[in-house]
Amino acid sequence: MSAAPAAPAAPVRAPSARRALVAGSVGNFVEWYEFGVYGSFATVIAARFFTPDGGDRTQALIATYAAFAIAFFFRPLGALVFGRLADRAGRRTALVLAVSLMTGATTLIGVLPAYATAGAVAPWLLTLLRSVQGFSAGGEFGGAVSLLTENAPPGRRGRHGAWQSCTVALGLLTGAGVAAGLATLLSESALYAWGWRIPFLLALPLGAVALSLRLRLPQTANPGAAAAPADRGRAGDATPESADTPGRAHGRADAPGAAGTARAVVLGVGRIMGWSAAGYTFLVVLPSYLQATLGTTFQQALAATFIANLGFAAAILPAGALSDRVGRRAVMLAGSVLVILTAVPVLHVLRDPGTSVAAKAATLAAAGAMIGLLAGPGPALLAEMFPTRVRSTGLGLAYALSNAVFSGCAGLIVTALVRHTGNPDVPALYAAGACALSLPALLTLRPDDHRRPLR
Repeated sequence: MSAAPAAPAAPVRAPSARRALVAGSVGNFVEWYEFGVYGSFATVIAARFFTPDGGDRTQALIATYAAFAIAFFFRPLGALVFGRLADRAGRRTALVLAVSLMTGATTLIGVLPAYATAGAVAPWLLTLLRSVQGFSAGGEFGGAVSLLTENAPPGRRGRHGAWQSCTVALGLLTGAGVAAGLATLLSESALYAWGWRIPFLLALPLGAVALSLRLRLPQTANPGAAAAPADRGRAGDATPESADTPGRAHGRADAPGAAGTARAVVLGVGRIMGWSAAGYTFLVVLPSYLQATLGTTFQQALAATFIANLGFAAAILPAGALSDRVGRRAVMLAGSVLVILTAVPVLHVLRDPGTSVAAKAATLAAAGAMIGLLAGPGPALLAEMFPTRVRSTGLGLAYALSNAVFSGCAGLIVTALVRHTGNPDVPALYAAGACALSLPALLTLRPDDHRRPLR
């Protein structure tokens, strides 16, 4: 008697759009909460870890941002390792590991001995933990954006991808808000002695929530099986893929093998470099710049950063939704041109003693909103450049490389150049220059890329 044929394997259940949105974006909140805290407390960390008695405070701040930059160069490695894991074993596995590593490293920073206790080993331990954070953060973006865009409803990839950037803004806001609250409640001596540790320790419960949500996601043994099913059958909404021209001219990884993916990664870096540079300049580096260059108080600098991040957060989701209607290219070109034209005037307004507090606050919010125009469509733009089989790896690498070069080095470059040139416009020139360099790459986008199905 012949054996009965084996029952077909049960199909892998794709997560609902809402569950994918929450689980995909919550880890980004934890990651960027820590970056907001680190950026807000850069001067405190410089004093506690990089300034022996009698040391140069400006030099210590440069060393603090050097540790910040080194961590960013571990991002491409994380993007490659976690991206391959996400593309082969499933999005959930990579996302669970990424948020676990990030939470552990951030919490450990909160208990690190400072220079006064551990001596020269203290800054090395801090740099090591920042490197672990960079490695895990590099793996976070690719898996999260893939999950968000692949499970987005028809015509909403931009808005769903924008949630990744929105939780970045919320994380930065929360980090800056916690830092500002502590700076208000505690004396300066208490803040420098132990108060700065509290925000890092808060990462533990935040990370536990993120981990719990991600563990509830269904695993996708073959990530491609769940990729954008709604997009594929939209009549009249996308040019058929068979009619698509080869992606070489437009930076899509259509060519077989690693060559096409590599070309798309390089072009992806070019398309988002302005977002990376301007975002870190005005949203993360701003507190220490205002203190070191303009002589503002710690509380004033944090308040300014909080306002800039409010404008950033408010613009992201509308920008992502707008890009679903008019295209990624139009929205990101508009944001880049606005940064180029207004970056220097923004700093002039902040430096002008005759400008009212209300006018300065409005200027900061507007500067944040301009960056939101870049961050809203950015995740979907990258997702649309790569096929499912390499999407997490490809978009993660493009994002990680752009951030390593143009974000991680922003604080180091800006602080060092301001010190050596005495030009207070350096941050604005840095942001505007990166946006100008990104324009040719953005112009290679097709106006209808947002309407084409994910591959």
